[in-house]
Amino acid sequence: MSLSDVRLIDFPKILDERGNLSFIQNIDQLPFVVKRVYWIYDVPGGEQRGGHAYKSLHEIIIALSGSFDVIVNDGTGEKKITLNRSYYGVYIPKMIWRRLENFSTNSLAFIAADQPYDAGDYIRDYQDFQQLLSGS
Repeated sequence: MSLSDVRLIDFPKILDERGNLSFIQNIDQLPFVVKRVYWIYDVPGGEQRGGHAYKSLHEIIIALSGSFDVIVNDGTGEKKITLNRSYYGVYIPKMIWRRLENFSTNSLAFIAADQPYDAGDYIRDYQDFQQLLSGS
């Protein structure tokens, strides 16, 4: 996988003067079937989340409220994606290092993944990540 595989996905927006609505439907918008969702909130100022890659998991990260930056790295380059709207999210495939930082007050990160939680799927050390990429 490379940074070119990381991409923004736009979700439908139904505009209404009473409040807008967006939604996700597996078949129509996502490159995988959702098996798990989780959210990150109440992140203290200056803290980072993530700092890992997955061997096989794919995910979509959405800023439901507030904003934060998603930094993705494929072992050869790095890209920053700012999420600040609830009607799009960033698709991150397996074997891409990611971290979330620069959380605004009351931000809410929503993550949909293609697999249930599996601690063995995590790569938590960047040097291990690079070794896996190089095949050594």
